[in-house]
Amino acid sequence: MHRLHRRGRRLAVLAAVALTLPLTATVSQAVAAPPAPSTQPYALVPLPVSQHVVAAHGFTLTPQTRIAVLSRDSAAVGVGTYLSKLIAPATGYDLPVVRDTRAPKNAVVLDPNGPRTLGAEGYTLTSDKNGVVVKAHGAEGLFRGVQTLRQLLPAAIESPTKQSRAWTVSPVQISDSPRYEYRGVMLDVARRFFPVDQVKRYIDEAAAYKINTLHLHLTDDQGWRIAIDAIPDLTKAGAGTQSGFTGGTDWYYTAADYQEIVAYASSRFMTVVPEIDGPGHTGAALASVPDLNCDDKAKAPYSGFEVGISLYCLDGQHAGNVQNFLQTVIKAVAELTPGPYIHLGGDEIPHSTTPEQYAAYVKAATDATVGRDKTVMAWHQLGQATIPAGSLLQYWGEDTDRRSIGTEKETDSVRFVRNGAAQGAKFIMSPSDHAYLDMQYDVSTPYGVNWTGSGYVPVRRSYEWDPATVTGKLDGTGSIVPAQKIAGVEAALWADRAYEGSNGLPTPATNWPAPQAYADYMSFPRLPAIAEVGWSAQSVRDWNGFRQRLAHQGPRWTAAGIGYYPAPGIPWPGIVKTVEGVHSVEAAGIALDNGGSTSDGSDLLMWAPNRGNNQTWTLTPQSDDTYTMTNKKSGKCAEATGAAGSTVVQRTCNGRTAQRWKITPTRFDQNTITSAGTGLLLTASSATDGAKATQQPDTGSALQRWSID
Repeated sequence: MHRLHRRGRRLAVLAAVALTLPLTATVSQAVAAPPAPSTQPYALVPLPVSQHVVAAHGFTLTPQTRIAVLSRDSAAVGVGTYLSKLIAPATGYDLPVVRDTRAPKNAVVLDPNGPRTLGAEGYTLTSDKNGVVVKAHGAEGLFRGVQTLRQLLPAAIESPTKQSRAWTVSPVQISDSPRYEYRGVMLDVARRFFPVDQVKRYIDEAAAYKINTLHLHLTDDQGWRIAIDAIPDLTKAGAGTQSGFTGGTDWYYTAADYQEIVAYASSRFMTVVPEIDGPGHTGAALASVPDLNCDDKAKAPYSGFEVGISLYCLDGQHAGNVQNFLQTVIKAVAELTPGPYIHLGGDEIPHSTTPEQYAAYVKAATDATVGRDKTVMAWHQLGQATIPAGSLLQYWGEDTDRRSIGTEKETDSVRFVRNGAAQGAKFIMSPSDHAYLDMQYDVSTPYGVNWTGSGYVPVRRSYEWDPATVTGKLDGTGSIVPAQKIAGVEAALWADRAYEGSNGLPTPATNWPAPQAYADYMSFPRLPAIAEVGWSAQSVRDWNGFRQRLAHQGPRWTAAGIGYYPAPGIPWPGIVKTVEGVHSVEAAGIALDNGGSTSDGSDLLMWAPNRGNNQTWTLTPQSDDTYTMTNKKSGKCAEATGAAGSTVVQRTCNGRTAQRWKITPTRFDQNTITSAGTGLLLTASSATDGAKATQQPDTGSALQRWSID
């Protein structure tokens, strides 16, 4: 868990809406009749490569519908069985899965005999009144197409209980394939143990958005979560703690448990990547195996929250002990894992660690991994040492690192990435300030953390980044990792701060939600955002379009029992917005902020959204259909005077025209905010932290289009 930089929930009632409504449709309760023909695009996440909506009626499932698989391949037939079981609870239909040689009418047809040009995961999907055809070059592409198919059905299809309504697949022609081959999510089961059934649940939730890799963080200071038969003490001692908990006896996966997870993930066409962290983050191993310590005495089990506190003893004869330990552990894990990768960690070592000690760990761990015909995967810090050809490094740096690129003070992260790239490594992009799901959305988030460098990570920040430039300068130039060396993206859900009031340490009265409740709240809606980053081309991604599509996923999550966070800035169905009242006021991904000042005449500024008091504004209607905007921190009002380009300031509220603002709706639930005194628009001078709020003529700029949430 990368913390070296680190520094009440909103409720909503959501309508049960059919996701098949076009983006311009009015939200309403589901009805029994099939939807009328439409030519508007559907709210699909991730966004397909191409989507042509047919002006016709779609195909309605009935109890007589068949799922026809045009193959005898067991994997393809398995996709058909998966689909049948997926839709059975809500529809009450037990649709038969049949093998066929040609596509019948009035059926859902799964055809794995598509052209090789579709690739392993590409597919086409057509739907009209006569049926649905999903075509791919193999079973995996069929499975990805089925995830799109379920989004073309009403949202209620996700319900675990029978619903009375028509089940019509929207009429459409889709052709689709992913941008990146690797699209992962990391689940931290070491700091907070997730039982097998909850891991399976998370697999299903991620697979729905075409995630194809599950990275399990199996070992850390707080726990060792996989049984190694040759070293039984690893789970006798090392699995008895979690962050904030002690006394466990079954907080680990047996070999059978782990194989069950691997098999379940495989049935969802998801590869499991096991992580055996080291040479730091090894407290659980040091508490279990005495000779991994320099004094040959087992450490006390650890259930705290610090990082950079542990290290294998890598001096003298103990280096051999560590080497033997890694050979034994990696052999066992490799035999249980059919996927190509073993993740070796490599991050957050104590500052006292010497280069020779680190190199000794890297050689021992990588030799053991390559010796088992597995590809080395690790955090980007492993790039500081010599690594095998073809290694896969996972970058978790942030904008602080990007600011240093090309300067005399490049950060260690930048140097390690450079060294890894020079050795021919490929990279998975997991920038902590975009892709870490344990980061708090804003100041109101009950769980998780926020770092000094990264701050909060609202949904927009999870969405608005490009893997191709995330190791470049802030202007998108000078990427250290060439585009052809980017294998994909991964969202990371760390789980040590999985409790309410997580900005402080827990107490005996602290409320710890179930792991799955924490995972749902922190992952949704951000995991689908990162899934689209990995799947959809950068050129077609757009925040305003995405948030409209994302909003339609909310009723699906509600139907499925996913306890998501109804994040501000998303027009969730069933949530009625009003201008009057308490709001955050944001444009271009940054929020109007009073800078923490309580002084008259101080400039209003723009900062990354956090929904704190500095960014909280009470909008009060006036008799002339304008509003005053009063800051919660200072109690003062936003005021505009002077000519175009002058700053907007705060002053003691006096009701005068200079403090009155006309709010006019525009597209995408946004607004212009016009000074009643000057006739100029409230304008962010730029989309960077610390930029001043100014007043300008209307130019149509995104810096003048405000969301009021």
